[in-house]
Amino acid sequence: MAGAVAGDYVIDAKRDRLVIFASTLGTVFEWYDFFIYGTLAAIIGRQFFPTGNETAQFLLALASFGVGFGVRPIGAALFGYLGDRLGRKYTFLVTITLMGIATAAVGLVPSYASIGFAAPAILVFLRVLQGLALGGEYGGAAIYVAEHAPRDKRGFYTSFIQAGVIGGFLLSVAVVLASEWFVDKAAWDAWGWRIPFLFSIVLLAVSLWVRLKLKESPVFQAMKEAGEVAKNPLKESFASRGNVKLILVALFGIAAGLTVIWYTAQFQAMYFMQNALRIEDTAARTMIGAAAFISMFWFILFGWLSDKVGRKKPIVIGYALTILLMFPLFHWIAAAANPSLAEAMERNPVVVTGSNCSFELFATKGQTTACGQVLDALSKKGVAYTKLEGAPGAAPAVTIGGTPVDAANAAALDAALTGAGYPLEKTVPPFSRIWQIVLAITVIGLLSGMTFGPVAALLVELFPARVRYTSMSVPYHIGTGYFGGFLPFISQYIVARTGDPFAGLWYTIGVVAMALVVTFFWLPETAGKELD
Repeated sequence: MAGAVAGDYVIDAKRDRLVIFASTLGTVFEWYDFFIYGTLAAIIGRQFFPTGNETAQFLLALASFGVGFGVRPIGAALFGYLGDRLGRKYTFLVTITLMGIATAAVGLVPSYASIGFAAPAILVFLRVLQGLALGGEYGGAAIYVAEHAPRDKRGFYTSFIQAGVIGGFLLSVAVVLASEWFVDKAAWDAWGWRIPFLFSIVLLAVSLWVRLKLKESPVFQAMKEAGEVAKNPLKESFASRGNVKLILVALFGIAAGLTVIWYTAQFQAMYFMQNALRIEDTAARTMIGAAAFISMFWFILFGWLSDKVGRKKPIVIGYALTILLMFPLFHWIAAAANPSLAEAMERNPVVVTGSNCSFELFATKGQTTACGQVLDALSKKGVAYTKLEGAPGAAPAVTIGGTPVDAANAAALDAALTGAGYPLEKTVPPFSRIWQIVLAITVIGLLSGMTFGPVAALLVELFPARVRYTSMSVPYHIGTGYFGGFLPFISQYIVARTGDPFAGLWYTIGVVAMALVVTFFWLPETAGKELD
């Protein structure tokens, strides 16, 4: 009943529903704005980074995607300071406005063909603005909801914020698919890709309208009335050894680990299907979207469960299961998505032997070595390969299933690959295998839900109210910004360098292993803690 009191908590169901809805809706919209760039990385590479090297274009687009993550800690410090000094509500009104305007502007930037190097420069600047905005959004939304929630429902209430992150990704995929459906292929490549960016203006208007109905957090309001607001939240956050220890645990044990699992479930899985498995782009996005939709419920389930069993237990178990299951799950995806390709890789592996056999990822005028040209040709076809060092000065040699191939002859190479069972054209799996792919990605989503669902409540409970916005936002956005934000670039770089489509997963495994150790030994349990 609205206005009833339980202990020191005033129960107001209507208020709580509005708080959760407004905060989650804003999170969905803000992450939509951020993810739309990653979803369209390939076409952005062609529009703004026309190097003449498709792999370089894609990696440069992913690198600029990572720039937005890289500046998130600065946004966290800036908006964390404002949130601890001026209040939770007004700070995340500013962040969502900045995000919406910057995203819409991406849809208005002329291409490289129109204005040259100014195009990628403007694009990177807008990514910086997006990153600054996102640095302040998550902390504000999570704190605002947690400071309204009863202590025994804090994990459940804040889990909707976590699900909102998936909602943003899901919305970005849905809008891209809808936009592609409304325009033909030529129009999409020319100007249709701008529609999802411009759509963010509509989302911004809706989110502002809803958030303006909110009042200030009761915890911050009480602090303000008591004159206990921090004078310099950033300085105070690092003033005590105990708080610094918690910041480091939050960074290396929580933010880094949960983020690489989440981005592996979304971006790495999507690029894996599109590039390595030769799945048609729309089909890959649809499967990722379906799995993401199901995975939203994992986030809410484990947020709710963390109120019962604690925050730490599901996170630790989720990390351990990720290390054990990630490679098997991706092999399952490969076997289901394109079994003929998986069989060809198993029966007829491609081996490239040569001296100075290096692949220059960012070469703008083609590969400078004969061996590099062979690797480039295989990479563009999405064909996995193994490199062996040859005799100095020897011409590169290629074998497919042990049979020598004239790799310098493009037609002969294509014929040999086709004869060995390698499908060179993109394909759409039948429904009998699509459900397996969606199920495998949903299992990765389960691992993400275990490690992400309880985290908003945990981080809020971990730090004192005076410096809560700053103390949780800075490590969270350093961890997610650097360990997670550059995951698409790092994983695809590893794949391009090694020729192994599964090799990028080692980055995920390494970061999660570090997070497991830090969390197991140094993360305190916080469930049920009183928010001062």
